[in-house]
Amino acid sequence: MKLSSLSVFVLSIAAATYLSSCKKEKENNVDSPTCDNSQPPLVMVHGALASGDTYASQFMRFSANGFCEDRMFVFDWNTVGSDGQDTTRLRLFIDSILALTKSKQVVLMGHSAGGTLSYRFCSDSSRAAKVAKYIHIGSSPQTVKAGNGTIPTLNIWSPGDKVVSGADNPQAENAKLDNKDHYEVATCAEAFVAMYKFITGKNPSFTDIRPAATRKVGGRVVTLGENTPIINASIKVYEVDNTTGERKQSSPSFTFTSDNKGNWGPFEAKSNTYYEFEVNTGKAGDRVVHYYREPFVRNNPLVYLRTFPSSSSTVGALLSSIPKDDAQSVYVVFSANKAVISGRDILRVDTAEISIPKFAADNATTIAFFLYDGNNNKQSDISSMGFFGSFPFLEAVDMFLNPENNQKTLFEFNGRKYKVPNWKSNSDGVGIVVFD
Repeated sequence: MKLSSLSVFVLSIAAATYLSSCKKEKENNVDSPTCDNSQPPLVMVHGALASGDTYASQFMRFSANGFCEDRMFVFDWNTVGSDGQDTTRLRLFIDSILALTKSKQVVLMGHSAGGTLSYRFCSDSSRAAKVAKYIHIGSSPQTVKAGNGTIPTLNIWSPGDKVVSGADNPQAENAKLDNKDHYEVATCAEAFVAMYKFITGKNPSFTDIRPAATRKVGGRVVTLGENTPIINASIKVYEVDNTTGERKQSSPSFTFTSDNKGNWGPFEAKSNTYYEFEVNTGKAGDRVVHYYREPFVRNNPLVYLRTFPSSSSTVGALLSSIPKDDAQSVYVVFSANKAVISGRDILRVDTAEISIPKFAADNATTIAFFLYDGNNNKQSDISSMGFFGSFPFLEAVDMFLNPENNQKTLFEFNGRKYKVPNWKSNSDGVGIVVFD
């Protein structure tokens, strides 16, 4: 395999540069012990339509419990257009981590389709020898332990997962979680406890994401679903008032250009501060994307800024139906750590409730809602649109968001609120509100 094709995946290890810059500050955090580098490095593999930020919450929990931030890695891969070389890329990725950390083995974990890939990786004895322990999360139950029984395996699953029908694996250690959806089974505190205890043999000191003295933030710019890194993208970071939707200053607090692996940052985030990330690829025809994020509480190198893929790709063809129209705004609301489920969660956009059964049924596992006026009648019909129903985790809702006269939209998810400006969807781009 050519290095150029490998570089898309492997050198998110450039994140190690970021993490090393955080290490000294981390050791001074009042709530975090000095990190323990005796544990094998962690390698985390995401599932379909996802990216490495699937593991952001667990990264922060492991960090709060003494795992070294420069020994945790995520493997980004194309889950919608694989060329059949993902196992090879994962091997090369793990080999590079072993060389970087001077370790003999890693702890591997895979969620959903990432579990299928990880399990396939462990099926070969030479590859299995690189894995000290394996954690199989929200993925199809396997008949034998990974590595033909040579790798201690933890199987995490929930009956509440409506995407994968999990079950106990009699040849593995099992963690059955109650009432967790397909994303929660990877991101929740209960899953972390099972992971931590399986790796270390003891319970963690903390299960919540504890605030820390430093909040260094960075991540990657990639295309949605395909995780192709965007090179030389401009990232402007603004402080915003979440109650008014206004930027606090006209000039950005920070400006970055993504490197040749899509990496950007880091910057030191202020406490209790909401941020907008304006992402511009600089390529003709590409949309500017405005990400709105809640306050950061500790170091997070897994802040992913996704752009729209080319219309020639599977995901790009789906998204090409979204209007570029200065007479309306286009927004996406993204629940990063769990699905939005009717009857359990409340998601409102202004006064309209979106968390209703036709958009947020428990078996839909919807995490991203695309909001725009699909029939151009300048009304919010609150109806489903397009081909989104054929894709897992995504929904499109007909909603008219008027960009005229500096209008704003209020997003509310389970009591957390974020007001944002209505951007002109052709001239100004698309907005994305993220609830962690």
